[in-house]
Amino acid sequence: MGNCCRSPAAVAREDVKSSNFSGHDLGRKDKSGAGNTKKAITVLNDVKKENIEEKYLVDRELGRGEFGVTYLCIERETKELLACKSISKRKLRTAVDVDDVRREVAIMKHLPDNSSIVRFKEACEDENAVHLVMELCEGGELFDRIVARGHYTERAAAAVTRTIVEVVQLCHKHGVIHRDLKPENFLFANKKENSPLKAIDFGLSIFFKPGEKFSEIVGSPYYMAPEVLKRNYGPEIDIWSAGVILYILLCGVPPFWAESEQGVAQAIIRGKIDFEREPWPSVSESAKSLVRQMLEPDLKLRLTARQVLEHPWLQNAKKAPNIPLGDVVKSRLKQFSLMNRFKRKALRVIADFLSNDEVEDIKEMFAKIDTNNDGIVSTEELKVGLQKFNSQLGESEVQMLIEAVSLQLALYC
Repeated sequence: MGNCCRSPAAVAREDVKSSNFSGHDLGRKDKSGAGNTKKAITVLNDVKKENIEEKYLVDRELGRGEFGVTYLCIERETKELLACKSISKRKLRTAVDVDDVRREVAIMKHLPDNSSIVRFKEACEDENAVHLVMELCEGGELFDRIVARGHYTERAAAAVTRTIVEVVQLCHKHGVIHRDLKPENFLFANKKENSPLKAIDFGLSIFFKPGEKFSEIVGSPYYMAPEVLKRNYGPEIDIWSAGVILYILLCGVPPFWAESEQGVAQAIIRGKIDFEREPWPSVSESAKSLVRQMLEPDLKLRLTARQVLEHPWLQNAKKAPNIPLGDVVKSRLKQFSLMNRFKRKALRVIADFLSNDEVEDIKEMFAKIDTNNDGIVSTEELKVGLQKFNSQLGESEVQMLIEAVSLQLALYC
């Protein structure tokens, strides 16, 4: 019988006892040059290079991001179950990429122990990868837990929102902007009903000083604040992102929605929030008031993390309506979660099958097609570009290709 009925933890415990474990190839050779003898870079200057397999048993894959793959792992000495995010050096193509990894490690070391943040154990480095070893969260993703529950209410949404904003407050207090708050970056520690919810990914986070502004566009389109798109932002963007999550928690869909990333950006700039669709007419005025003040375009009027936590809706969270928000909300959350999971799997396929040279070819072709240099390929630009390459694709195929190009850019550009 296979492992379909056993948890990864149970299988991993058996692997600890096994003497014939062969390990994983955490640092796969670059497909673009099997004979490449280029000297491996050093990312973490204060960490001794060592083979992670000597200290940890690395098991199955748990998840995959832009640069890192997260594995289930077990400390050989204590048998403690942990998670290991392995960042392949072959994907660190520039000095900026290397600095990003160093900063992620520095931030995880800098943030204090807290029940709402995944516990960081240590960083290791070998010739092929940097490994971030941290607490294992086995309780699943935020939306999956909500969908699985038979009873989902404003009160439950308030409890989740409180945790997310407490993470924001902790980050800001310690001079860190998260920059990538989204439901996928929060996992439950375990499968118990009262399991703590934890922030797990600080890969795009950055240190800041009071008054400092940033211009780099980072994060996920649905959750970006308007000032990010305008390339002039500070810590206030985390409150906006948390507000987007709250809106989704209450109605099941993002407040700013469109078929393309360009359309989403335009909707964010317009800032029109829909409180008419179901179930908004039955949502409390206090909840809607908080959403409005978190999704406030004017930074002077947008609430701080402390002000959000002091808002009556969260202060009286235990008194928030315990009436189910309805099956339509749970259905939307399920669809939204499935869509995001599909995108992540698509990125995984792209990451696995494209070499560095192939990625560079795609980026070069994109630059030729993007004639107005706005970083976005329109349908017309793609049609013209494909004609240059003697392509005979139909309208629907062109649209599919645009979506594929968008996925590619999200991963590599």
